Amino acid sequence: MDAVLFDMDGLLVDSEKIWFQVESEVMERLGGGWGPADQERLVGGSMSSTVTYMLTASGASAHPDDVAAWMLEGMIHRLAGGVEMMPGAAELLAAVRRAGLPTALVTSSVRPIAEACLKGIGRDNFDHVVTGDDVMRTKPHPEPYLAAARLLDVAAARCVALEDSPNGVTAATAAGCRVVAVPSVLPIPAASGRLVVNSLHEVDVDVLRALAARGAGR
Repeated sequence: MDAVLFDMDGLLVDSEKIWFQVESEVMERLGGGWGPADQERLVGGSMSSTVTYMLTASGASAHPDDVAAWMLEGMIHRLAGGVEMMPGAAELLAAVRRAGLPTALVTSSVRPIAEACLKGIGRDNFDHVVTGDDVMRTKPHPEPYLAAARLLDVAAARCVALEDSPNGVTAATAAGCRVVAVPSVLPIPAASGRLVVNSLHEVDVDVLRALAARGAGR
């Protein structure tokens, strides 16, 4: 294992509930409604895909850039109060750093949202940060993970990625990474090269190295 790649929303920080609140408010502004099923369709996706979905579902004539701005404003406002780390996240980040392993944050969120979250997560936990603004194609496309591997100067196949969404798992797997999945909004089945756990409390550096070595989930 040459590097560890971390997703952000729902994996390191408990931000999916914040996304839901902001999406609900923006959808109300567009004259539509928002529920758990809507969030499930979009978890792990990009801002642009969310905006497109909202405009289609609501039938509103608002400009996509305006809707994206409302989303960004709502998220930044809420994140200014701090972020709640997911169980085991801080401990795992510290352990990976102590082990001297290169790391990258790989998120579909736009950079301003990532930077707001990093104030709580700790920017020094990562050698590189790849956001939705840094790639042409976001998750579930493998480009974000391939970009992170290039920045770290390692092969993606020598990386372990940690994800919470099917979109993220699909992206990391397509890039060639071994994957630790910690399902949040949607279930994620076990598969070859994938370890599915209930919490990051179940993951340490030895677990990551073992997954990388055997290339099979449990």
